[in-house]
Amino acid sequence: MNQLKNAHSPYLLQHAENPVHWKFWNNKTLENALKENKLLLISIGYSACHWCHVMEHECFEDFEVAEVMNTDFISIKIDREEQPEVDAIYMKALQLMTKQGGWPLNIVALPNGKPVWGATYVNKNEWINVLSQLADLYKNDPEKMIDYADKLLNGIEIMSDTNELPKSKTSFDLDELVNKWKRSFDLEFGGYSRAPKFMMPTNLDFLQTFGFLKKDNAILDYVDLTLTRMAWGGLFDTVHGGFSRYSVDVKWHIPHFEKMLYDNALLLKTYSDAYKRTNKPLYKEVITKTIQFLNNEFYNAQGGFYSAFDADSLTKENKLVEGAFYSWRIEELKNIISDDFDLFSKVFNINSFGFWEEDLYVLIQNEELELIAKEANIPLEELVEKKRIWEIQLKQIRDKRQKPRLDDKIITSWNAMLLSGLVHANSILNDIALENTITSLETFISNQLTKEDYHLGHVYKNNQLYIDGLFEDYAFVIQAYIDLYSSTFDESYLQKAKNYTHVAFDLFYDVEKQFFCSHKNDPNLIIKHFEIEDNVVPASNSVMANNLIVLGLLFENSYFTETAKKMTNHILETIDYASAFSHWLLAFLKTEKSFTEITIIGDKANEYNNEINNFFIPNSIISGSKCKSNVPFLKDYSFNQTTDIYICTNKNCLKPINSIEEFSIYYENINN
Repeated sequence: MNQLKNAHSPYLLQHAENPVHWKFWNNKTLENALKENKLLLISIGYSACHWCHVMEHECFEDFEVAEVMNTDFISIKIDREEQPEVDAIYMKALQLMTKQGGWPLNIVALPNGKPVWGATYVNKNEWINVLSQLADLYKNDPEKMIDYADKLLNGIEIMSDTNELPKSKTSFDLDELVNKWKRSFDLEFGGYSRAPKFMMPTNLDFLQTFGFLKKDNAILDYVDLTLTRMAWGGLFDTVHGGFSRYSVDVKWHIPHFEKMLYDNALLLKTYSDAYKRTNKPLYKEVITKTIQFLNNEFYNAQGGFYSAFDADSLTKENKLVEGAFYSWRIEELKNIISDDFDLFSKVFNINSFGFWEEDLYVLIQNEELELIAKEANIPLEELVEKKRIWEIQLKQIRDKRQKPRLDDKIITSWNAMLLSGLVHANSILNDIALENTITSLETFISNQLTKEDYHLGHVYKNNQLYIDGLFEDYAFVIQAYIDLYSSTFDESYLQKAKNYTHVAFDLFYDVEKQFFCSHKNDPNLIIKHFEIEDNVVPASNSVMANNLIVLGLLFENSYFTETAKKMTNHILETIDYASAFSHWLLAFLKTEKSFTEITIIGDKANEYNNEINNFFIPNSIISGSKCKSNVPFLKDYSFNQTTDIYICTNKNCLKPINSIEEFSIYYENINN
């Protein structure tokens, strides 16, 4: 029978009424597959995935399909957000078999879990046909499938072996890698010259850092073009706030409309850094609206944040349609905006540029408000105010619509990403309410997502922490506590970061491979998975390398430092395409001469820190104390009548600075 009615995951619960006899991924299910000698059908997706819903409706709700699946297969349904390590392993199999990836991810495997076939979305007739052929082949010629499975597993093992990473054709040259990277830049709309278009915050973080350090205005202009176009496009919801996962076109216009916590969490830092660098009002608007969206829609009263909004939402006719909540008809807009419709249409392109499909439009800006105001012969301030009022009016109408379905899982790693993002955002907003949100989220992570002895869980729902923490949870939680320390100088946060780090070493570090495995030893997994390549979310190993460099410095812990350097240097030897390793490159920069240590000692340490955090100072660590410190890095600093700012680069320290005014002069001098 279908076991999913007992699931926590909203995605699994969506399949609880299917006639398919879905099982959970666990020891019992996999043991039964071996006993019954049945093929496994492993279907992986997530609640916000549009094509996952389409395939469920066309295939898994169908009794004819269910008959085939129930007769010849043991069918397992997995939420990839609950078990990303299982997803990652079988995604590698799919990529080897088909040269593509995506979700829904459907794998047919031998009873021992070794994959033999894979696909993403498949329609009903093709699904029945393929499954029938595979079932017949296993009954009539199992050795053929077993031989193929062994060869495929060997390929997966090679892909996953950190010692088998392909060496770069050339010696590591960061400038050359970046120049090669530039060839893929879309200089009209930002991002890369292809669709679909993902936002890739970690790429932008590195490019912003590298461009600033190198004084490369071409790179910084590209970053600003990308951030501006992303904010203008339908990808960013200017009415309710928040980014969708990706755009299906090159101009960031039409997304798949799912909104994920991790995208919005990571982009808070990216836009905060960009605002510090440029003071561009649009960036601050994006930050403010994104936080408002997260607080209004994803916030849990205990202090954590939910995972996602679905891509699909209900129309007036009560039909689930992709983007129904976000799209508009002209007649509707004219009724809402009335007298100002022509100007509104100019701002948000209610024309061929903003057209989506049928008679629907998705709001998109295509030029700066300054230019539109000048053309309309009105002050910029007046247009900005009109835009604000229009968005309020649209929100009032939208609020009457059925919202997209909410995935109310609370995922530890994603909440830690958000904690970091909020800390960076508050360095420019200095908002008391946001400070309270940060405090409550930290408390939630510490009290609800952490078990005894700094062991984390991975998912929290219905007041229950379930699934043991994965390495990604530790990596991002440690990063969040480092960020909290740097913004507050509260040494308890730094100690927590260190405590979680020791647990991560105990649970996940592979001494032979010199990397952290994504999961604890699990006999049900066909291989160990090491997350190495940065994607939309940076790889947990690259996040940890950055963490260890900072913790190694502050705790004067050479093991942390050397581990990070070994990890990073191993990766540097393999890099041909920088975009897949951009967070590793940030770790590399931390080991270079440009890495800056800013230390603030004295009564006004926190005040000075708040001021200094308004500056964009990439590739740096800020530490300090207003009293005698227990942090090894700070223990030898003396306290004077003044508050002193020490700036050291490449083990060379400047004369102490005693005021923010002096620091401003220093900052201007080094950046001009």
